[in-house]
Amino acid sequence: MLNAVVAEYIDSAQPVGSGHISGRPGLEVSSATVRSDMAALERDGYLTQPHTSAGRIPTDKGYRFFVDHLGREGVLGPDQRQQVRQFFRRVHGEVDDLLGRTSGLLAELTDYAAVVVGPGHDRSTVRSVQVVELGTRLGLLVVVLSDGSVEKTTLELPEGTDESTLVTVANRLTAGLRDRPLSDAGDLGGETVQGEPAQGELLGRAALTLATMATPDDHEHVFVGGSSRMAAAFDAMDTVRSVLSILEQQLVVVELLEQILDRGLSVAIGTEHGFEPLASCALVVAPVAVEGEPAGTIGVLGPTRMHYPRALAAVQLVGERLSERLGATGSREAAEEGGRRGR
Repeated sequence: MLNAVVAEYIDSAQPVGSGHISGRPGLEVSSATVRSDMAALERDGYLTQPHTSAGRIPTDKGYRFFVDHLGREGVLGPDQRQQVRQFFRRVHGEVDDLLGRTSGLLAELTDYAAVVVGPGHDRSTVRSVQVVELGTRLGLLVVVLSDGSVEKTTLELPEGTDESTLVTVANRLTAGLRDRPLSDAGDLGGETVQGEPAQGELLGRAALTLATMATPDDHEHVFVGGSSRMAAAFDAMDTVRSVLSILEQQLVVVELLEQILDRGLSVAIGTEHGFEPLASCALVVAPVAVEGEPAGTIGVLGPTRMHYPRALAAVQLVGERLSERLGATGSREAAEEGGRRGR
């Protein structure tokens, strides 16, 4: 009966009376029984009555029971599944562009605000490093990371640097850092190359630059899509303004999603997430991983009257496809960089 009330309220956004659910499959009981059981659910804290003459609406406790007893996370419709397949088949470009557009996709699928948090470089490991000459005394340092991202930055080349020096330094950096975090690059900075001062100097400069890349920068790796959908999702404009303000505080959003996952939850309802400004909201989150390594987080934020089966299905499917794409992107970039060095 509680599930029937929650499902009805999610669909209608109106308090649910006994007459709305009497006769539903599995509820072939009298109206008197429905009224009695709904009153009992209210006493137990699963439902509440906003007005004495109105029907009842779920509490956070009622939504939690509903989510915990879904049985399955739900399935997106065939059109939506096709939309996801086509999106990941066609999307190209840098990882940041992929993450930004993925947040838009998730917002379209759910009609809620979507958040995609990219991997911090402090959690990623190195796959390969390349140093390419751009011009006189100027090079390009390229590092492919395990999360599928490719970082590039210019580098001043020591005098006397030739192609052989570039290849040798790139090989040493790759060998020394493969499967290690960027922050370990500093360990290579003090190495010397006997009889090859240009190699030793370039190795030191490149190692220092790589270690600098490991500094977390959350603002560059958080993408929010569908903020404009908040006005339609919430009834009170004060709530909309509060939610939009919080979505602009990217560090707060990142920490909130991470805390939810650290507690072993995929859904946080109302006050469960412990963040008072979002007490009227629910979040559905999922980790993103590449080859078993953390590579970010995705989630949707909406009212507690959220369509949980659809949100759970969308987050799960998009999270899986994003993980696959990030892994494929990293593998392709690594192969391309290796091919260029081989030539």
